[in-house]
Amino acid sequence: MSVVMNFAMFPTRKESNMSPYVARLVKRVRESGYQSQLTAMGTLVETETLAQALKIIEDAYAELEPDCDRVYVTVNIDIKKGGTGRINSKIESVEEKIAQSRHNK
Repeated sequence: MSVVMNFAMFPTRKESNMSPYVARLVKRVRESGYQSQLTAMGTLVETETLAQALKIIEDAYAELEPDCDRVYVTVNIDIKKGGTGRINSKIESVEEKIAQSRHNK
């Protein structure tokens, strides 16, 4: 099974620059050992089970909870039976199509 999750998490009622908090979360995700990719709007993570993906969310919240009274979270999850490596393969598939369309002009 492959679970690709995109999530964004940050405290509210803090200064306007969220990067120190996001950096803490991304560090924690990277330490988990799962494939991940930081984007401008969130973090992609691929796990083998839904429970593992939800544990990433739980651990991220645990990172912020001690010094944040309110935390905002958005999560999108795509669950597919079969192999892993979908973060890269999804991007590669789209890039292939773009390259093919350029050659077909």
